[in-house]
Amino acid sequence: MAGIDGYFGPQLTDEDWEDMRLNPYARKIQRPNTIDLNRIPVSQPISSPKEEDDAVQRYVGIGVGLATLITENLLSHPCVVLRRQCQVNHGSKKFHLVPITLVPVIIHLHQSQGITTLWKGIGSVLVVRGMTLAVEDLLSKISSLPKEVSWSEDSCKTICQHILLKCITLTIVTPFYSASLVETVQSDIASEKPGVFDVFREGVYRLVSFNSPQKGRMLPVWVLVTPTVLHGLCKYFAATIVKRVSSNIMLISYRQEYQRKGAYPKDYLNTNIIQEIDVTAQLISLVAAEVLLYPLETILHRLHLQGTRTLIDNLDNGFAVTSILTSYEGMMDCYHTTVAQEGSVGLFKGFGALIVQFTVHYAVLKLTKFVLTQVTMLIKSSAPPPPSQPVAFKTHAPQPTARTPVSVITPTR
Repeated sequence: MAGIDGYFGPQLTDEDWEDMRLNPYARKIQRPNTIDLNRIPVSQPISSPKEEDDAVQRYVGIGVGLATLITENLLSHPCVVLRRQCQVNHGSKKFHLVPITLVPVIIHLHQSQGITTLWKGIGSVLVVRGMTLAVEDLLSKISSLPKEVSWSEDSCKTICQHILLKCITLTIVTPFYSASLVETVQSDIASEKPGVFDVFREGVYRLVSFNSPQKGRMLPVWVLVTPTVLHGLCKYFAATIVKRVSSNIMLISYRQEYQRKGAYPKDYLNTNIIQEIDVTAQLISLVAAEVLLYPLETILHRLHLQGTRTLIDNLDNGFAVTSILTSYEGMMDCYHTTVAQEGSVGLFKGFGALIVQFTVHYAVLKLTKFVLTQVTMLIKSSAPPPPSQPVAFKTHAPQPTARTPVSVITPTR
């Protein structure tokens, strides 16, 4: 019938009809082709959500570390200026033990001298910090004194050599520290702004006159070396001990938290958690070292500034300037004189600025971590899915296969 050819199956030729008539039980056996494993598509590797979260936390950790470095060296400098001016002013009536008393003083300084007055001496402070690192690195390279040690693994001799390296470095940097202190506390309206290389000139002058008698009431450098080295070593030891203790406490708290949940994950102490513990422990150690050694720092700054004829801002009102006239003979004399004239609380003048400094430090770290986490998650969620890669199949020429003989049954007539 026209129009329905092939509707009921394939059309058979005359030869096919003849084969079916002679061999009605014979069938054409079609065997499946040999499976080629090379033709099986392989799924492309897809990053798991855990790996993406680890990458996010890694970037956040790097950003928090960078924010810590910037905050510690740049953003906290105005608080350092206020703190040092309070410490060296033995005749001030206001001690500024809490931050609230510094608010009107900061407003008055801004009105009379501009906001840049809180950033004076920042260049010399960075120079002294860089010089400390450079001298320590140079001494460790030209001598056998180790720059870094492991307190739990290294021998006592190695640790003593490391401490000796710290002492030599602090001794060399002492005169430059004095010059940097003067630039930090002197008033902008009563003195000329220092140049870039003034810290080197004043430091070299004091270093050359190491044993020579000083003019006026200025203490010789060898008198200043002892309190400077003592303060530096005590601050280093306090920060190291507090960091190790706080790190161990946080590790124990993580273990106890997982014990309450009833199981330990395979990576419950991964790189991200360790990095977070390290940043937190670093901040805690920095706060503890500054708080514990604040009285010694007050004594140190008063000794360094004595005899320099420096005029500082009067932080009782924030408008006037005042001169520093002291006659301390050494560290113990400065301590006894301060306690006798100002009381024990006089050793903590300007402590409110330290509170503001670490409050800002903590807030910057938290804000940086929050912003980086949100931005990274937003970028990850808005990114389009990766395009599927075309799978390349390997084609092979069909291999000849042996055909199974089919028995043919001839019907009897």
